[in-house]
Amino acid sequence: MLYHVVCPAKYRRKIFTEKVESTLKLLCQRIGECYEMYFIEIGSDEDHVHFLVQSVPMMQPSHMVQIIKSITARELFKSHPEIKKLLWGGALWTSGYYINTVGQFANESVIKEYVQNQGKQYRQIYRGQLRLFE
Repeated sequence: MLYHVVCPAKYRRKIFTEKVESTLKLLCQRIGECYEMYFIEIGSDEDHVHFLVQSVPMMQPSHMVQIIKSITARELFKSHPEIKKLLWGGALWTSGYYINTVGQFANESVIKEYVQNQGKQYRQIYRGQLRLFE
């Protein structure tokens, strides 16, 4: 399964600097290794992050997002304590998120183009290839 996930930062704070994005990329790669998720693309627009994620069909989308948001929040706060000050010491992510499957009418290239054309400050954090799980 291939999903497009958008997670806004709490209060839409502009917390995704290049240093934070670099850490986020490494975290997502480690999450992928542990949870049968593969990040095809990760992009940021300072106050939110787009993920193009491939996962096994048995994993519920809500569980996948929960894993991504909880681990990245905990680890980003550890690595970049200055973020917590911008968020008044609270959560990294808003409670909501956007998720959609990528399929017949929204294939990988369409979603990739959409993600890249978001906002004025979009920066590609990571780009990988689709792969089949065994």
